[in-house]
Amino acid sequence: MIEHLPILQILVPMLTAPLCVLSRRPLVSWGLALTATWFALATSIQLLIRVLAEGTQSYELGGWPPPWGIELRIDLVNVFVLLIVTAISSVVLTAAPRSLEKEISSDRHYLFYAAYLLCMTGLLGMTATGDAFNVFVFLEISSLSSYILISLGPTRRALHSAFQYLVMGTLGGTFVLLGVGMLYMVTGTLNIVDMGARLGDLGPNRTVLVALAVIVVGTSIKMALFPLHAWLPNAYTYAPALVTAFLAATATKVAYYMLVKFVFRVFGVELAFTALRLDAVLMPVAILAMFIASTVAIYQSDVKRILAYSSLAQIGYMVLGLSLASVTGLTGGIVHLFNHAIMKSALFLALACVVLRIGSTQLNDMRGLGRRMPLTAAAFVGAGLGLIGVPMTAGFVSKWFLVLAALESGYWPVAVLILLSSLLAVIYIWRVIEVMYFQPPPDDAAKLTEAPWSMLGPTWVLVGATFYFGISTSLTVGVASQAADLLVNGAAP
Repeated sequence: MIEHLPILQILVPMLTAPLCVLSRRPLVSWGLALTATWFALATSIQLLIRVLAEGTQSYELGGWPPPWGIELRIDLVNVFVLLIVTAISSVVLTAAPRSLEKEISSDRHYLFYAAYLLCMTGLLGMTATGDAFNVFVFLEISSLSSYILISLGPTRRALHSAFQYLVMGTLGGTFVLLGVGMLYMVTGTLNIVDMGARLGDLGPNRTVLVALAVIVVGTSIKMALFPLHAWLPNAYTYAPALVTAFLAATATKVAYYMLVKFVFRVFGVELAFTALRLDAVLMPVAILAMFIASTVAIYQSDVKRILAYSSLAQIGYMVLGLSLASVTGLTGGIVHLFNHAIMKSALFLALACVVLRIGSTQLNDMRGLGRRMPLTAAAFVGAGLGLIGVPMTAGFVSKWFLVLAALESGYWPVAVLILLSSLLAVIYIWRVIEVMYFQPPPDDAAKLTEAPWSMLGPTWVLVGATFYFGISTSLTVGVASQAADLLVNGAAP
């Protein structure tokens, strides 16, 4: 059974989804979905152990060896992404029953769990597959289920946001498919490793340049890189809080990994950054995302919308690490992928606790919440400190590596800009803290009780992880630095 772990990690959530639909009972569906997600987490941990001990794991499908057949390829890079997707999926789903009570009618809960598992299936498949066309197939599975999850929001704005995401997501998927088709046209293969080897021998030409451009545009839409971010603020704001906690920590992170996979595995450093100068495009865009999104976040009145624009800025940090095309820079980008997933999911889970009790995420409605819901407010503060990058939090570690990478590459102004953009995060996080702790509650405010531990528990697990991985970096930095070295220096995967 150990040999089949790569495919089981995808199959178990996929096959559990229709069981949730057949059961139609909320608690039964939740139990089935929770079992599938925790099984996937256990599988990703086991795969990480095997990759660290034995190297890359290749799983052949249909009895055809690669590059002729389809393979699942688990290496140091994507096993890290598999771990964060399955961990966040498991922790967030643990809080589901009570959170969903407030925002989704009970007769639709089973549909939520089915769509949740299908989205997770698509994300895991995109990460694990070694076939370029199947990246697109799993991308569509995750996208279609994401549209459903967002549309389950309690207001009509959720439907509008889901439709907006559908339009943008369709464009993104089309661009990715066009790029894959062009690469197949010039290389004659869909296996990612084989495609990279053949493209290295072929060198740059017009078709390769266009393929790189459309793949970068397609993945940028999916991960909401500025200025292709229009779908994300509304999607995060009007989706159920639990959906936002899940998608903010997983969907954009897998899209970022997809960009890393194509840029470094297929095109390679020499072709992408020396011949085609991808860094000249991505670095300015990343810096603009860091500043513009953080500035817009400062002026929002809905806390979910504040965190949505914050996510756009954090995506800028990750892309900046990629654009530096160095081991240290890519290490910072990959570590920030992991750290931001933990911190942002903790923040949105804290907001799910707020929604359960006061039914709103408007800043004015959260006045005095530090005294009315002290554990929830403290969780928000803890995760917010990580988002800022305060020392001894996970956010500090990844930003430190990005600053080091900028200095190593001679871009000292970029290092200064990273520090300045972090100060903007101080402002929008402080706005929430000020309202919760230094303003009196509304005159007509009802007496509140804390959120149930079924929701506070998962939230504080992620807050604890924010501080743990800020102090102990052997897993995050250790794995990410090895993975970055393999990608940047072109060592055998």
